[in-house]
Amino acid sequence: MKESHPTIRDVARLAGVSHQTVSRVINNIENVKPETRKKVESAIKRLDYRPSAIARSMARGKTRTLACIAPNLTDYTFASIIEGAEQEARNKGYFILSSSAADADSFADLIIELVGYRRIDGLIVINPYVDNRYEYIPDNFPTIFVGDDSNNKDIGWVALDDEAAGKLAVQHLLDLGHREILCIKGIETDACTQDRTKGYCKALEEAQIQFEERLIMTGDWTATSGYHDIKKALEEKIPFSAVFAQNDRMAIGAIRAIRDSGYQVPDDYSVIGFDDMPLASYFDPPLTTIHQDINRIGQEAALMLITKVDQPEQKIISHRVPVHLIKRKSTAPFIDRR
Repeated sequence: MKESHPTIRDVARLAGVSHQTVSRVINNIENVKPETRKKVESAIKRLDYRPSAIARSMARGKTRTLACIAPNLTDYTFASIIEGAEQEARNKGYFILSSSAADADSFADLIIELVGYRRIDGLIVINPYVDNRYEYIPDNFPTIFVGDDSNNKDIGWVALDDEAAGKLAVQHLLDLGHREILCIKGIETDACTQDRTKGYCKALEEAQIQFEERLIMTGDWTATSGYHDIKKALEEKIPFSAVFAQNDRMAIGAIRAIRDSGYQVPDDYSVIGFDDMPLASYFDPPLTTIHQDINRIGQEAALMLITKVDQPEQKIISHRVPVHLIKRKSTAPFIDRR
């Protein structure tokens, strides 16, 4: 039977503190009360908690290694960002160590291993606001977020202008004469979901079209969720003539649901996606979508981080990467068939 090793969760439970506090103690961050630090250190000793034997043996000083941590490595968007970061890092003589952290606990353990024991010189965090994982990153450690952090002046970030992108997608449908536009959102807590939905609402507002809650469906970025959302909308006879899906996979699921219900795209319903993943141009019909230069986001994140590592005195300018509309065959002018 495989021996189980204590985790940061076990240490926190024994010490009666939060996971963040354990991380702060291990990373030797100052804003921890002496009595709290003592409790955590005692728990670590009792449990014989050792994040990484290899990490402890690593020499201090520059490693020429950066880390890129994403919620998972199988997602097309995350994988493309990492690929772009790797390309830029190699050009500058750095190596990218990519890893996934599905939850805050595993993220905290990674931070201790990578940052606490100086295995890396800098860190790129993709989607840093999932379960508030950004709180585990030690102050002043070279870090770049892939995701808007305009309220934080200390950490650089690069992101899409998701609100403008959502507005652009809906504006395309409005220009085609559609007025009842169903929106399939991504995961509620994702910042990009919130911003793309703001863009949807803004486009309707500027067109003087009243927002209708029944036209908002929630998916989880998968084709299956897009399929079920459209099936539900059609079964409940919610009136709509077009669909804005907040990623291409949900758009593809939506198209399948429309076809399985006896309708055609774009003859009966128009569908626009978001991402411009490689499959989008080969789908039937080829998918109209919002193109985001995901690879470029990774490249710019790596370049910003390397600048931060090599030239810590230089100011990093955070920014948004623009998007553009790709018109294909899944959208068409509105025809009133009622």
